[in-house]
Amino acid sequence: MRFIKMHGNGNDFILIEDFHKNLLKRGEEIAKRLCDRHYGIGGDGLILISGSEVADIKMDIFNADGSYASMCGNGIRCLAKNIYIEGICNRDRIKIETGDGIKEAILGLKSGEITDITINMGMHSFDPKQIPVLCTEEVINKSIKVNEKIYDITSLFMGVPHTVIFGNIEDFDILEGGHIEKLSLFPQGTNVNFCEILSRDRIKVKTWERGAGITLACGTGSCASVIAANKVGLVDNRVQVDLPGGVLFIEITSNGIMMTGPAEIVYKGEVNL
Repeated sequence: MRFIKMHGNGNDFILIEDFHKNLLKRGEEIAKRLCDRHYGIGGDGLILISGSEVADIKMDIFNADGSYASMCGNGIRCLAKNIYIEGICNRDRIKIETGDGIKEAILGLKSGEITDITINMGMHSFDPKQIPVLCTEEVINKSIKVNEKIYDITSLFMGVPHTVIFGNIEDFDILEGGHIEKLSLFPQGTNVNFCEILSRDRIKVKTWERGAGITLACGTGSCASVIAANKVGLVDNRVQVDLPGGVLFIEITSNGIMMTGPAEIVYKGEVNL
């Protein structure tokens, strides 16, 4: 089976075409095996590419631990670039079906080469039921205690559950995200973003991803961090997000959250499934 290894700011994925939908039911098993960095190809997630009846293409993504993810910001940019260069869809605007609905990818092109990719990530929600979080009110600057430490958290839904914590990045132990992820407050777990405000138009983020652990970048997490920071009045609508693996640009608009960033091919190969 042919595969392509790609990354978005260091958040890496294994992409495999599954137009006959033979692999989807084995997604958990395949993701665990192939994402293993010692015994497999290595990656933060597995992306299966298939046809769609409602969009140009369909994306199914599984985290490294085999769990299904409804949406992935860095992963969807990788998929958009892949299907363009493979000739599966040669338009500069691509509709992609995801577990969180249809997203539009807008390819930045220069002399036929992709310079960047913008994704309309759709709308966010602070509704506790949609996140979900076991709370009757919106979770904004809510104090919690984890391992004898107090954190003020803001939680929202951005395709997947996200929790944002503001402060100095260097003061945080990102591994603490693993404990926050599994709090009973979050019945489906949560991604955890540690966010430092640098200015009104620039922040720094490190993310503990549900199902993957510490990653070099998180697209939905970058969006969630900007939205949360904007909600409490710390940043404006267009923000540069500095991540361990690179930079993303997030803009809050009335038509959705726009995320712009790169996607790179690492290598192609074949694997026995």
